[in-house]
Amino acid sequence: LSKKVQAIYLWWHKPVIDQELLQSLPNLKVIANSGVGMDHLDLKLVASFGVKMANAPHAVSSSTADTGMALLLASARRLVEVYHIAISSNMDYCEADILGVEVAGATLGIIGMGNIGYKIALRAKAFEMNILYHNRTRRKAQEEQAVGATYCEKIDSLLQQADFVMVVVSLTPQTHSLIGKRELELMKPTATLINISRGAVVDQEALVMALQTGVIRAAALDVTYPEPLPRDHPLLKLKNVIVTPHLGIKTDKATYMITEEAVENILAALNGLPIPNEVLPS
Repeated sequence: LSKKVQAIYLWWHKPVIDQELLQSLPNLKVIANSGVGMDHLDLKLVASFGVKMANAPHAVSSSTADTGMALLLASARRLVEVYHIAISSNMDYCEADILGVEVAGATLGIIGMGNIGYKIALRAKAFEMNILYHNRTRRKAQEEQAVGATYCEKIDSLLQQADFVMVVVSLTPQTHSLIGKRELELMKPTATLINISRGAVVDQEALVMALQTGVIRAAALDVTYPEPLPRDHPLLKLKNVIVTPHLGIKTDKATYMITEEAVENILAALNGLPIPNEVLPS
């Protein structure tokens, strides 16, 4: 069937797109990804075979933004910890041991203000948060005003001021280990790091050390490297960490919308029309 294959729909990075597969599909025209991140693809290699690529940025933005806010709230109110207390046999605890931190009035720093980052800002505004953001390009003034966001040209300024830092960037060579030892030490000791982008954007060894030594208060991670983490990984043993198994886009509605968006991209490519969400190699 290799000569009949004209399109590939990638679901959760499968099938693996490598040179051998590309060489075996001489009539392949397009690869449609189920999601935004394209770091699992060698974009230049795919393009060298004359194959176009597309992602699904619109279908995933709301569900991923919801995941980010869910992690922020769960960490602030220590929901995982108190759940285990609530179901324990003796319910023996001191109220001082389960105090969380206020979200209303706190400062949220968003690193990466694309579609998802902006939707997080909309949600954070409803929680009466002060919003800072850092992005490669500044948003329009009316967009900033709509969510009450303040632009930080330097990431350091955001890290020093934020009570919650949410990472929402794509994984590229420039963002690999974007949050490392230096950046963590710039954060407040009362601050929480939330990562809903890709695991490798954060230096995990530096994060473990920061959490163990009180450099920052807590972390909430929907992404790690690798995924899943080894069962003996220190991140899984810390009380001030919440780890979820890359939930970002996993809702029934988002899954359906992703497939619709991918089909739209595929049909456009096969009919020689402009691909709505084409991704070009940088």
